[in-house]
Amino acid sequence: MTIRVVLVDDQSMIRTGLRMVLAAEPDIEVVGEAGDGASGVRVVAELEPDVVLLDVRMPGMDGLEAARRIVGSGARTRVVVLTTFDEDEYVAAALRAGVSGFLLKVAPPEDLVAAVRTVAAGQGLLDPAVTLRVIRSFAAAPAPDPGRAAELAQLTERETDVLALVAAGLSNAEIAARLYLGEATVKTHVSRVLLKLGLRDRVQAVAFAYESGLVTPGR
Repeated sequence: MTIRVVLVDDQSMIRTGLRMVLAAEPDIEVVGEAGDGASGVRVVAELEPDVVLLDVRMPGMDGLEAARRIVGSGARTRVVVLTTFDEDEYVAAALRAGVSGFLLKVAPPEDLVAAVRTVAAGQGLLDPAVTLRVIRSFAAAPAPDPGRAAELAQLTERETDVLALVAAGLSNAEIAARLYLGEATVKTHVSRVLLKLGLRDRVQAVAFAYESGLVTPGR
């Protein structure tokens, strides 16, 4: 199956570079481009790609608002936000908007390709360099949401432990080693957590963990 991708970035050179990297892959096709958020929303609605790579800072409608509109439209398109090192203030907002992943613009080509495939397969993606920034952003957030906190009661103790470690940025293999479990068992726990809480992927699980108060600045 070919993964259909739309690129949204106000810098044409960035779009050209992204297109060149992705066009070299037999299972990925760039089907459209846009130079601002409003155009990006229209192109995504028209083409219904599997993945949209979306810059944050753009003239007119920025990437955050575009992400909210794309996710809020109910489209099957998954959003990956492209960030730079100086955009910490956008990370938590994009996470709350429902994006499926973050990727640094300086990431090597192989990471870009892997990100597109990972998100297209229905999994969330947090660039390791972004994970700590996500944690810092939520650490500075307001008090936990009582409604989110109440939802934690649906989880077993082990599922709660797994969710906390997912929010800390650990992979399934790392969680398995930390909890002395098999990796397949951890994968099952993660799937059950997502199902019980109505979350789409690990990225949303990170947001939930912080919004519910399960993970706090001191923990």
